[in-house]
Amino acid sequence: MAFERKTILESLHPHVKRIRATSMRKMFEENPARFADFSTSACGILLDYSKNQIDKKAMDALFDIARACEVEKNRNKMWAGEAINITENRAVMHMALRYDGDENLQVNGEEIMPKIRHELNRIEQYSNQIRTGEIVSSSGEKFTDIVNIGIGGSDLGPLMVTKALEPYISPDLQLHYVSNVDGAHIHDCLKRLNPKTTLFIIASKTFVTDETMTNAKTAKNWLITALGKDAVSKHFAAISTNIEACNEFGITKSKIFGFWDWVGGRYSIWSTIGLPVAIAIGFNNFKAFLSGAAQMDEHFRTAPPEKNLPVILALIAIWNRNGLNFSTNAILPYDQHLSRFPAYLQQLDMESNGKSVDISGYRVGYDTGAVIFGEAGTNGQHAFYQLLHQGTDIIPVDFLVAANSHENLPQHHEKLLANCFAQSEALMSGKNLSEVIEELALSGMSNEEIKTLAPHKVFEGNRVSNTLLYKKLDPKTLGSLIALYEHRVFVAGIIYNINSFDQWGVELGKQLAKKILPMVKEEKHKKGKNSSTNGLLEYFFRLKS
Repeated sequence: MAFERKTILESLHPHVKRIRATSMRKMFEENPARFADFSTSACGILLDYSKNQIDKKAMDALFDIARACEVEKNRNKMWAGEAINITENRAVMHMALRYDGDENLQVNGEEIMPKIRHELNRIEQYSNQIRTGEIVSSSGEKFTDIVNIGIGGSDLGPLMVTKALEPYISPDLQLHYVSNVDGAHIHDCLKRLNPKTTLFIIASKTFVTDETMTNAKTAKNWLITALGKDAVSKHFAAISTNIEACNEFGITKSKIFGFWDWVGGRYSIWSTIGLPVAIAIGFNNFKAFLSGAAQMDEHFRTAPPEKNLPVILALIAIWNRNGLNFSTNAILPYDQHLSRFPAYLQQLDMESNGKSVDISGYRVGYDTGAVIFGEAGTNGQHAFYQLLHQGTDIIPVDFLVAANSHENLPQHHEKLLANCFAQSEALMSGKNLSEVIEELALSGMSNEEIKTLAPHKVFEGNRVSNTLLYKKLDPKTLGSLIALYEHRVFVAGIIYNINSFDQWGVELGKQLAKKILPMVKEEKHKKGKNSSTNGLLEYFFRLKS
C-alpha cells in the first residue's frame, strides 16, 4: 500500500514540471478568468486558490488522486461510525457532536445522539445558571471569573474559540486558561483572582493527565487556603469520564460533564469541552457555533470534489507538499480575534498527520504533513514576512479575513483588508529586476547606486497562497472555518494512507519524564541512561544549590 500511494503521488511530477515553466504572473495575464476558474464558496466562505502554482490539468490530476484514494468512501466510513482510528480501535464521530438532523447515528450498534443531546442540555442549563447567577459561589456571590484547566485540545480549543468570539462574551465574565505545568502559568493566573467569585473547570477525560491534575491540585489548595475545604464543591466543575476520581477530588456529580472515547482531544471543542465557551458567549451563540460546523459537514458530505472546500484545500496542500516539495504552511488570519487560530491548527494538522507509518504498519516513502505556524496580521508582517517574500524557501500561506469587523472603526478595518489583499498579490507577482531599476531611476539615483541596491529590492514572486474571505467572524462562521480545516486534515490523511486520529508521538516524552522525575527530585537517585541526561542533572543540582 505504501508503494501504491507513492506511485499515486508521483503521478503529479509531470504536472509539476509543466507548471514550473510558467510563472503565476503569466498565468493571470493569459487567463483573465483565472479567479473564477480557481475559486469557490460554501457556508458563507469564499476560497480563492487562484494564487497557487496550479492549472486545470494539475487540478484534474489531484481530483483523480482523491478518487483513487477513495476519499469519499472513507468519509462515509467515518460518518457511519466505523472504527477508522485503527490503532486504538475507535470510531471518529466528532461530526455527530454538532449534528442537528434526524439521522440515526451509531457507534458499535449503539445510538449516540440521545447521549450527545443529553449532555448539550446539561451544558445549556449549567451555563445559563452560571450566567444568570442562579448558581453562586460558596459566599453566595455571582461568579465573575472562569478558569479552565486542561491541556492540548482541552485547552487550545476553548481558548482559541473564546478569543475568537470575544465580541460575544458577557462583559461581567472573565475567562482564563491554564495548561502549562510550569508553575508560572497557574501562579500568574491565580494572583489576579478573587477566590470568592472564581469557578474552576477541570478538563481531563481520564482525570489523571499529569499537567492538568498538577494545576488542578494547586488551584484546589489555593481555594481551600482562602475559603476552606467545604468550598471546593461550589467552585469546581469537571469535564471527565472518571466519576470516581472527580468525586474524590470533591466535585459533585451534577457538575461532572461527560464525553466519549470516539471524541479525540483536538476535535473535542464541540463536546462538553466547549462548556467554558458556552458560559462565556451564552448557549444560543454556542448552538450557532455548532450549527456552522454542521453546515460545513453537510457540504463536505454532499458537494462534488470540484466544489468541495475541504477537498480542494487538502489537495492544494498535497500539491504543495508532495508535488512542489514545500514543507511549511503559514496560517495568517487578518483578525486579532483569531490570534490563537494558527496554534490551534498547528495541533490539529501536525498531531494528526505528522506520521511516518501508514495504516498497514509500513514506513511511508513520501512526505506527510507540513510544519504549521502563523500569526495574526498585520503583526506578522513586521516579524517573519521578510522570509515569506525573499527567503530561499517558498512557504505556502492561508490568508483569512472578514469583510466586516465587530468594531465601529472603519479606518482600521479598511487598512487591515488592504494589507491582506496586498500581501497575497505581492507574494504572487513579486517585482523583477527591470521594474526595480526603473523605480530607482525615477527616484533620481545614480547608475552606481542603482547597481548596488537593485538586487536587494528584487522580489521573485511566484509564492503561493489561498485566501479565505467571509462576511463576519460570528459564531456560525467560526464553526464552519474550524470544521473546514478538520476535514482538510482528514482528506490529506486518507491520501497519505495514515491514521490521522492517534498521537503516539506524544507519549514517549511523557513516559521518560516520569522516569526522570525522581532523578530531578533527589540527587542521589539512580542515574539516567546517557551521559547527556546525567550531565544535565549534575549541572542542575550544581545550579540549584
